[in-house]
Amino acid sequence: MQQIVILSEGDLRKIVHLDLAAVECIEGAFHALATKAVAMPPILRLDIPESRGEVDVKTAYIPGLDGFAIKISPGFFDNPKLGLPSTNGMMVLLSTKTGLVQALLLDNGYLTDVRTAAAGAVAANHLARRDASVVAVLGAGMQARLQLQALTLVRPVRQARIWSRDSAKAEVVAGELTSSLGFPVTACEDVPKAVSGAHIVVTTTPAAQPILMSEWLEPGQHITAMGSDAEHKNEVDPSAIARADIYVADSLKQTRRLGELHHAVTAGTVPSDKDFPEIGGIIAGLKQGRTNDVQITICDLTGTGIQDTAIATLAFARCQSEKRGTIFAAARNSSDFGLCGDDPSSIAPLRCS
Repeated sequence: MQQIVILSEGDLRKIVHLDLAAVECIEGAFHALATKAVAMPPILRLDIPESRGEVDVKTAYIPGLDGFAIKISPGFFDNPKLGLPSTNGMMVLLSTKTGLVQALLLDNGYLTDVRTAAAGAVAANHLARRDASVVAVLGAGMQARLQLQALTLVRPVRQARIWSRDSAKAEVVAGELTSSLGFPVTACEDVPKAVSGAHIVVTTTPAAQPILMSEWLEPGQHITAMGSDAEHKNEVDPSAIARADIYVADSLKQTRRLGELHHAVTAGTVPSDKDFPEIGGIIAGLKQGRTNDVQITICDLTGTGIQDTAIATLAFARCQSEKRGTIFAAARNSSDFGLCGDDPSSIAPLRCS
C-alpha cells in the first residue's frame, strides 16, 4: 500500500508560519538556484479573462531533496466582491526517487502567501539599507499585510504607509496592522506621498499599468516588486529599471519573459541582452549587491517553482515531526484490490497519532 499524507490548510497553519525559519527556507532555495543543477521549467499558465482569473502551475527539482512539489495556483481577482479570497490552490509533493505522491497539501494558497512574503524579506535583507525603518506598501491585500510583517523579521521597521486604489480598504488595513505590529501604519491618498522618505517600497498589486514611477524614487531606496508575475502585469515604470543602480531578478530567465524587466526591455529602456544578477547569486556571494546607502535597488520577484518545492518540503518535514495530517493508504496495483469481483474501496483515511 502507498501512504499519502493529506494536509489541510488548518494543519499547515499550525506547522508553517511566517517566521525566520520560513525566511531561511526561501533563502536556501534561492541559494540552491544559484549553486546547484536545479531543474525548473517555465511556468504553465492559463488565463480566464471573463472572471479576471489566472492559474499558474510551477515546479522545481532541487538535487539532494527527497521530494519535489508541483503547485496549482489560481488567482481570481474579482473574488473579494463575492466575499472570497483572490488566491487559492494546492501543492502535491512527489518522491524524487519513485515519482509516487508523498503528500497532498490543500493549503488554499497559504503556503504561497508565506513563501512569497518570505522572499520579500530575503530580498530586503540582502539589498535594503541595514537601518531601513520606513516602509511603503502599494496594495492592501493579503500579500501587502504579509510583506510588511515579513520585513519586521529582517529590518528595524518603525513606521509604514499603505496605499491602495480603494482608500477605505487602505484605512482599514492600516488600522489593523498598527494594532498587530505595534508601530504606526498610515493610509496614504496617493503613491508619491506613500513613497516619499520610505527606505523600502513594496509593490503588491495585479496592476497592468505602472503605479510606481521612476521620478518618485529617491537615493537609498530599495524596491521589491512582487505583483508582476504574468506578462500583462506591470507595477514599476520601465524607466525605473534603467535608473536603478542595481536590478536583481529572482530568475533572470523568468523576468525576461514576465515581470518588470520584461516591460523595460519591451519599452527599450534596457537592452534585451544586458546581464543582471539574481538574488541567489548575491546570497551565495557570487554577485555584488548593495555597496552603499545611496544606491537605488530593485528586486523583481515573479515567483519561482523552487520556492514552492522548498516550502512544501518544510511543511512535509514538520508534518512528520509533529505527526499532523491524515494518512491515506492508497491501492497501487490489482493485487492490492484483491481478485476480480472483490470490492476495490481500499482507500482508508487514518489520522496520524
